[in-house]
Amino acid sequence: MTPWAFIQQVLILNIFIKSALLIMGELQYSIPEEMTRGTFVGNVAKDLGLDNQRLKTRRARIYTEGETEYIELNVNKGILVIKDRIDREQLCETISPCSLNFQIVLENPMQFHRISVEIIDINDNDPTFPENSMHLEISESSPPGALFSLPSAVDSDVGVNTLQLYSITPNDHFKLRTKEHNTGRNSVDLVLEKHLDREKQEKHILMLTAVDGGEPQRSSTIEIEITVLDANDNAPIFSKEVYKIAVLENCLIGSVLIKVNATDADKGINGQIKYFFTHISNNAKDLYKLNEETGEIRVTAQIDYEKNKMYEMTVQAKDIGGLVGSCKVIIEVTDVNDNVPFINLMSISNQISEDSLPGTVIAIINVQDKDSGRNGQVICFIDNNIPFKLKSSLNNFYSLETDGILDREKTPQYNITIVATDQGEPSLSATYAILLAVSDVNDNPPRFEQQRYTTYIMENNSPGSSFFSLRAKDDDSGVNSKITYFVQETRINNQSASSFVSVNLDEGVIYAVRSYDYEQLSHFQILVTAKDGGSPSLSASVIVDVYIQDQNDNPPEVLYPVQSKSHPITELIPRSADVGYLVTKVVAVDKDSSNNAWLSYKIIKSTDQTLFKVGIHDGELRTLRQITEKDFSKYKLTILIEDNGQPPYTVSVNVNVAVIDNFAQAFSEFNDLAQRNNDDGDMQFYLILSLVIVSFVFLILILVVICLKIHKWRRCKLFNEGSNGILPVIPYYPPRYAEVGATGTLCHVYNYEVCLKTDSGDSELTNRKPIVQNVVDVKSSGTETNTHKGNLDSTVEEDIIQVSC
Repeated sequence: MTPWAFIQQVLILNIFIKSALLIMGELQYSIPEEMTRGTFVGNVAKDLGLDNQRLKTRRARIYTEGETEYIELNVNKGILVIKDRIDREQLCETISPCSLNFQIVLENPMQFHRISVEIIDINDNDPTFPENSMHLEISESSPPGALFSLPSAVDSDVGVNTLQLYSITPNDHFKLRTKEHNTGRNSVDLVLEKHLDREKQEKHILMLTAVDGGEPQRSSTIEIEITVLDANDNAPIFSKEVYKIAVLENCLIGSVLIKVNATDADKGINGQIKYFFTHISNNAKDLYKLNEETGEIRVTAQIDYEKNKMYEMTVQAKDIGGLVGSCKVIIEVTDVNDNVPFINLMSISNQISEDSLPGTVIAIINVQDKDSGRNGQVICFIDNNIPFKLKSSLNNFYSLETDGILDREKTPQYNITIVATDQGEPSLSATYAILLAVSDVNDNPPRFEQQRYTTYIMENNSPGSSFFSLRAKDDDSGVNSKITYFVQETRINNQSASSFVSVNLDEGVIYAVRSYDYEQLSHFQILVTAKDGGSPSLSASVIVDVYIQDQNDNPPEVLYPVQSKSHPITELIPRSADVGYLVTKVVAVDKDSSNNAWLSYKIIKSTDQTLFKVGIHDGELRTLRQITEKDFSKYKLTILIEDNGQPPYTVSVNVNVAVIDNFAQAFSEFNDLAQRNNDDGDMQFYLILSLVIVSFVFLILILVVICLKIHKWRRCKLFNEGSNGILPVIPYYPPRYAEVGATGTLCHVYNYEVCLKTDSGDSELTNRKPIVQNVVDVKSSGTETNTHKGNLDSTVEEDIIQVSC
């Protein structure tokens, strides 16, 4: 086969495929109205010669021109079923036959099949009268054969199910007469058979019954109350039995359509006539008004041909004596071109690849016009200067196809305007603009604005709150520029990064998954990746440094004095203490950092405000003056410790101070204080006190041994100097009590002196517990080396405890 013959066969095959794109088909079904949801209508797959799988693969669906879909397609079974309740009277009113018309659309190739479903009427509506009762006034002089118009019943059903006959209560004076008009409706009149005698019977009550022809039959009744009047024996007579008029639907409001005329042979007051409607539909009441004096019928609202094409009403003329005459008025509405064509896109593609071949279907369009005749005939077209064309298929259906080669680099998008024009005079038109984008290939990776990001977040944040946002750009278009963000799986403190942060897939907003604690973690890094939506996709990553900022969320913690309700610590000072004597040091720390950890001290409560002061920054409790004999021997102070955060945290500590002259007094003061804190005096107190005394004596013995071994060369000198009496136990604080290089205000080093009397029988040894349980060894360089827990033992270095004998 030559290349030229091969090209010819390809072109012929392409033309054949295009011609098979839209295939016309039509199926008809019939179902009764008021069937339940899911009722079987027809096997459309079998009737079209298709199997169920082809219905699925070709995306079969129903297209209806109306707003309500009463029937749906079950593509799994290939059948049509009822989707919503169908009321034939609501759908078609009195039109018969009543049909639902829609199309089944198939793709690949595109096919349309017109489906017509006839809705069969069932007898589900009773005949109804406009009112439950009516009143007639008939003169007793009315001759036999006189007619009196009665209200007609309305039955929404059609055919045999509609209204068939009227009946009236058997009586001696009246019978019924029905008359069928050209419109297909019957009017009913009451015929007087026998003269009335008001003196014998002034009122007559009759029941008028309307019966339809359905199975079973339905009926309704109206009560007719007849009042017999005197002396008026001529009823009004209209010039016509039926008045018929045609009116344009754009008739001006207030225009006079017709004037009915009735005459009365009576004279004087009995000849005066008034006109009124006796049988008129509800929608006609809002459109027309009858002048009761002149018989003119005027338009009171805008008439719409598309809503109702004809109106029928009954006009009665009634004289003063109560005699009436009636006529029919039929108003036919003439259509005018007042509806703009409507363009409905059944299927549309908003973008197309630049390598699409000519003939590619972009959209399926349906054009409608509610007008009738030439006013409803519509033609559709587009601009010829673009590589697209409209191809007509079924009635009022068009397909928008490509008509040339597309080039995105020259034209990235097209604005296609579809114009629909009807054939009315003057013609009306509508436009619909389609913005069609030409898609590109994915050749550009996402790009962040910075190579590295730094962000800060305050600790104790709410989980789920956002604290940073980053954006990446992609020069591609469409789905290729759609960027999603995610956090790379890295480790932070041996935990997954996803347990710390998360990122919004679309916006790049970073959220905190947990509440951060500066004291546990102050900085971490995450790797955020931006990935586009192309195929294959491209990505880029960036490092984000997250710094956690400290917040004042920890109150100060008191390390000394240790607060114990059962064993309060009492600080002892000699009565001979000088001004500025260091009584004790309040030691507190704050887990926060920077300004939040700066602590200040102040006395908020004291037995004597003039005797003590506390260092605002170091917490040292010192004397303000000399202690006199008049001063108390016991003092209780409350010291407030406050950090520098916002808002600040505070804590208070109670300090008991005892002024002593000797050890015996100090021991007595201690017992008094213990006795005051434990008034019950049970055996537990004495057991604890005994344990304390034994431990105290044991500790003194250890200290004595240490003193003897370490300070032999000072023993005699110290014993000689101390032979005159008992020296007071004075706490000694060396100049290096403050911690070097530590954070906060915690001090770890405290020194004490132990003094003994030369007379071993009367010697008193005072040993005070360390201020903190953790004793820190500080070398001469001022650096922290070892930490000893518990009471002091024989390994304590000379810089920790100094003993004087």
